[in-house]
Parts: sequence; C-alpha cells; structure tokens
Amino acid sequence: MADRNLTLSGKRILITGAAGFIGANLTMGILDAVPDVCIIGIDNMNDYYDVSLKEYRLENIRQRAEQVSGKFIFIKESIANKEAVTAVFDRYRPELVVNLAAQAGVRHSIDNPDAYVESNLIGFYNILEACRHSYDRRDGGDCYAGVQHLIYASSSSVYGFNEKVPYSVSDKADCPVSLYAATKKSDELMAYAYAKLYQIPSTGLRFFTVYGPAGRPDMAYFKFTDKLVRGEAIQIYNYGDMKRDFTYIDDIVRGVQRVMEKLPEENGQGVRYKLYNIGNNHPEDLLYFVETLERCLLREGVIKQKARREFLPMQPGDVYQTYADISELEADFGFRPETPLEKGLEQFVHWYREYYG
Repeated sequence: MADRNLTLSGKRILITGAAGFIGANLTMGILDAVPDVCIIGIDNMNDYYDVSLKEYRLENIRQRAEQVSGKFIFIKESIANKEAVTAVFDRYRPELVVNLAAQAGVRHSIDNPDAYVESNLIGFYNILEACRHSYDRRDGGDCYAGVQHLIYASSSSVYGFNEKVPYSVSDKADCPVSLYAATKKSDELMAYAYAKLYQIPSTGLRFFTVYGPAGRPDMAYFKFTDKLVRGEAIQIYNYGDMKRDFTYIDDIVRGVQRVMEKLPEENGQGVRYKLYNIGNNHPEDLLYFVETLERCLLREGVIKQKARREFLPMQPGDVYQTYADISELEADFGFRPETPLEKGLEQFVHWYREYYG
C-alpha cells in the first residue's frame, strides 16, 4: 500500500454537488476529520427530487461546520454556468476539486437527455477547464499553485451488459445501455485527456449503488420504502432476478477521503491518472434485499405488514447485475467496505422514521 502524499489539513477543497447524497456526507466527513479545512460547496438545488431533502442536508453541514475548526461556504449555482465556475475558482482558488455534481438516474436519462448533456458533459468540461486555467492563474506572491488533485464521480453503469464478473476497471466499457452511462464514460475520457495535456492529476471513482440515511428518493430502496409505508405494491423488475453491489454511504466517504489524500502515480504514458471501482464487492439478490428492507421496517415499526409484489420484465437502461472488483482500491489504500447490508438498511430505516415521522 502506497503512502499518502497529500495532506488535506488547511486546504481549500471545492466539492460540487455538495447538497447531494454523497457530496453532503463527504463534506461532513471531511469537516469532522480534517482540521482547518475550507470547503466550498456548489449545487444548483434542482428539483429532480424533493429540494427540501437537499436543504436538510445543507443545514446538517452548516451545523457541523459550527462545531469544528474548518469552515463551509455554499454557492447555489450550476456547474454548467461557465462564468460562475470561473468566478468560484478565481475567488476561492481551490487546491483540491471533488466533482460529484451530475444529473443522476438511468431511466430519467431516456426521457430527459438534455439535463444529462448539460450537467454531466458541459458541466464537467467547465470544471476541467477551470482546473486547467488554475495553473495559468498562479500568484507569484503566495502559495497557490493550481489544483493539486481532481477527483470525480463515474458510475458502475459504464460497464453496461458486461458478463465478466466481478467488474474490473481494466474491462472494456464502451457499450453503454443508457445515456447516463455514456456521459459518465465520456467524463472518464475527457479527464484522461486533460490529465495528459495539462498535467492535472486526476482520479475517477466508479460508484456502485450507494445507499443510506438521507439518500436519493429515486433509488430503489427509498422508493420501495415509500410504497411499503403507503401499503402499495412494489415493482420488482426482471421478475426479481437481479443483483446489486449495495455500498453504504459511510464506507463511500471513507474511501473517497483516502483517495483524496494520494495523488495518482504516472502511468506508462506519463499521465497522472487513475480509475477505481468503489463498491461493496458483494452483490446481493434483489429479493433478499427487499426481504431485508421489510424486516428492518417491521422491526422499527414503520410498517405493520409485508408488501404485495408486482413482478415485471427488465426495464430499458437497466442491467442484470453490478459487482465491483475493488482489488486495486484495496492494494493502493488498504480500503474495504465494512457495513453489512442489514446494518446499513437499519440506519436508513431509523433515519426515515425520524425524518418523516
């Protein structure tokens, strides 16, 4: 395992998508763990899902920032606005950038492609350009030397219908089955080009089905819970024959923080660029997942009985399974997820009961 070579203490860190699920939890995790850090958060607060949940996360961040030595600055803006992104870099001069802002959702991309092109392609391009020009805006009289490390979110969706399991970052990923997946693969290619052309050390993370308290309401576990509470039937696709590598949010935050602290080494082409899978390395059957969620909801008193189940064929854009090979992440950082599915769902259910009453 390589030593960490980048301290976060006292750094200015830009986190895009800071009001999102992963962004908010990462922000709070860094504030808790890193002294004297300054986090600049950007989020456009769009209404893809309930905005009040994003506001709830932001309030939690602000409260956390009041209790620690670091500080949090929030900017309501879209990364698709190039002038706004440039202004943020000019004013705050971030030393690390974590790009988590994106239009998420596989099925939503089928009907709303414009949102994905705007956020995932144009928005990420704007971030890359700002990182590039951060080197042109060095001030001779102080220590700002441009962005030292760019970390960005990719997705397990890039693997498409890959039949080889577990999925390895060395596998081909050029047959996306959704526009969302295509934009994420495009992000990886653009990041590599910028790392090569402009010497921007870059690390991409392919996330695998992240879940937990205050998560995204469009995710299956959240939608299942809403339907169970209302006593409605839940829709189970591919007749229940699906597998997902569910990864608890606290494990994701630990993994991302470790990645932030280590610059990628040069590859054979002299490019400081690296891709990692970050998942649980243990896919769960969809039906087992539903049964575990029901069990947690019954124990917590959120529901009184199990739900009716409606079995349906595979939906467009869906894949049969996700399964992360995390051997490179483990070798480079000594990182493995620690949270069993039932424990993670218990935490989500407890939060759900408290939040929705």
